[in-house]
Amino acid sequence: MAPDHLSRTDSDELARRRRGRNWAIFAVLVAVMVLFYAITVVKMMRI
Repeated sequence: MAPDHLSRTDSDELARRRRGRNWAIFAVLVAVMVLFYAITVVKMMRI
């Protein structure tokens, strides 16, 4: 939660950083999901 004493530009900068961090976490989660999917497919092909 942003404090009330931040200027508009500081608040915008914090929001921009937060969005960037959220996209990075999203990308990591998608990469992990793809990795697990690929491992599952490979294991099923070996049976």
